[in-house]
Amino acid sequence: MTHDHAHDDAHDHGHGHDHPHDHDHDHAHPSGFRGFLYGLFVPHSHDAADSIDDALEASVQGVRAVKISLFILLATTVLQFAIVLISGSVALFADTIHNFSDALTAVPLWIAFVIGRRAATRRYTFGYGRAEDLAGLFIIAVVAVSAIVAAWQSIDRFVTPHPLHNLWWVLVAGVIGFAGNELVAIYRIRVGQKIGSAALVADGVHARIDGFTSLAVVLGAIGVLAGFPLADPLVGILISVAILVLLAGTVRSIGRRLMDGIEPALVERAERVIAQTPGVDAVDRLQLRWVGHRLQGTATVAVGATTLAGAEAIAAEAEHRLGHAFPTLDSMTIRTTSSERTREEAG
Repeated sequence: MTHDHAHDDAHDHGHGHDHPHDHDHDHAHPSGFRGFLYGLFVPHSHDAADSIDDALEASVQGVRAVKISLFILLATTVLQFAIVLISGSVALFADTIHNFSDALTAVPLWIAFVIGRRAATRRYTFGYGRAEDLAGLFIIAVVAVSAIVAAWQSIDRFVTPHPLHNLWWVLVAGVIGFAGNELVAIYRIRVGQKIGSAALVADGVHARIDGFTSLAVVLGAIGVLAGFPLADPLVGILISVAILVLLAGTVRSIGRRLMDGIEPALVERAERVIAQTPGVDAVDRLQLRWVGHRLQGTATVAVGATTLAGAEAIAAEAEHRLGHAFPTLDSMTIRTTSSERTREEAG
């Protein structure tokens, strides 16, 4: 007997469950100092087992993170600009403009989270979650342009040095810029990981990179105080190169999302959850993809000889288990076929 059954259900995971679910994590990362840098600048964009359990609440938290970090960066920019007026530092002025432009990148991400809340329509049948990934592209573009501008300004200062005044104030402003950006980075990355938002994590990494750019102003000022006037432009050039190198990880993350790429560890975990469902003999096919910070998927599973109602119950249980193992899962369509038919087609 064969059973071709499609099971599709929106998730409501507020109910309890009395069977265990697998929440292991299979992530391979570099070790040592390289691993430290990887974790610092290319953190996980999500962790399904640690994600919250409601799409609307995820968007609310995302908007809150964007708004709070925006105000922190604007406050940092105002403080730095005040010191620019006192010190007349061209380098600090450039860093202030950089931080101000970075604060503005929060605007498209804010808009994306708001748009992502909209319900699916006849035209956008999968909803508006992709707006979040498009915002990630805008952030990448801003980071790249900022790196190029910073490199150009550093080279210009190297060729035609500008005298710095009130260097101690410049040091204070650089520390303020670093502290403000790092605070924003920690907050954005933490919330982005919690709700599974690659774009918010990318913006957090962006803020972290900008923090080190501000710190470069401090190192340059220290070099000038030590009698090496070219320290400022040299450090600026090195930071610009580092920004472009570290940006590659964010580009890959956002690019994979737009191409419906998924982490293999998540696919393997989903296959395990389905395969452990009573009545499932094999997982013939499984597809997962991210749409914003939510997962969608389809699967074809082979079941033993049973009635149509039995196959439907097996599919429902598999979907139920997946819903608990992946709280960010929005919908899962499971089609069942008979194990005998699968063997005949394979033969």
